[in-house]
Amino acid sequence: MPKLSVFLEDSRAIHELTEERITVGRGPENTLQIDDPSVSSRHAQLLLIDDRYQLKDLDSTNGTRVNSELVTDTFLRVGDRIRFGKVEARFESDATGEAQPLPEAGEIEARPAETSEKPADFANASPFPNRQKAKDSTATAILAAAAVAVLAFLISMLGLLQIHGPR
Repeated sequence: MPKLSVFLEDSRAIHELTEERITVGRGPENTLQIDDPSVSSRHAQLLLIDDRYQLKDLDSTNGTRVNSELVTDTFLRVGDRIRFGKVEARFESDATGEAQPLPEAGEIEARPAETSEKPADFANASPFPNRQKAKDSTATAILAAAAVAVLAFLISMLGLLQIHGPR
């Protein structure tokens, strides 16, 4: 029987997939509820089609990934690593079917980027809005006045040195 292992912080929850349609999300109406702020209220659904589960993202805010690839719709294979927002899960089965061959190891060339940019598919998973730093005009005015006072003091000292300096 297929199942989905969901990893939350220090725990692992195993959900047996027994229904033809399983909804995943933060809301209580979902078949599989994941209480995490990075998971949308209606995040994804699993559909049983010809003895295989198809995973569909339901336009979630933080996306659904399978084996690190952003997906909107894909059929799951035993061992697939799924990510709902920031929550990790793994698609498993008790059945002892044919093992999938390991992908061939390819050589990857890593080069440093010319410029640093935020990825186009980047989404902020924080449930909190960005904080804007308020500019303190009073502190800026005090600092500017202190700088002017120090500069005036130094100029007056130089003037006194020229007037009363050694001859």
